[in-house]
Amino acid sequence: MDSETREKIKKTVRELLEEADMNEMTEYKIRQLASKRLELDLSESKYKAYVRHVVNAFLEEQKAKEEEEEEAAGDDNNNNNNEFDDDGDLIICRLSDKRRVTLQDFRGKTLISIREYYKKDGKELPSSK
Repeated sequence: MDSETREKIKKTVRELLEEADMNEMTEYKIRQLASKRLELDLSESKYKAYVRHVVNAFLEEQKAKEEEEEEAAGDDNNNNNNEFDDDGDLIICRLSDKRRVTLQDFRGKTLISIREYYKKDGKELPSSK
């Protein structure tokens, strides 16, 4: 793919992402809309990979901007009111004595977990439920 085509795809995809509702938009929808605007079939694997790269770069930039804004506003998410379990996961809330909602990092992804726990040897351990 030549550099002119790459630049056109990048520009179009970024414009679509900036206009889009990020709660509703998917990479597939972006690719479809960009295909229509550019009159180019972006479902081919070489284009798919490049569109995915542009989308991921855009999302990383947005995440970095949000983090900078939080830091500039003095938003301290690590205040002393937070409760952590034995594994260092943040406990969002306890639904009952046995159930709780936790926020954890797993292989670089942030996960929200609703699990049942049981006590063994004085420790609370997650069950399979």
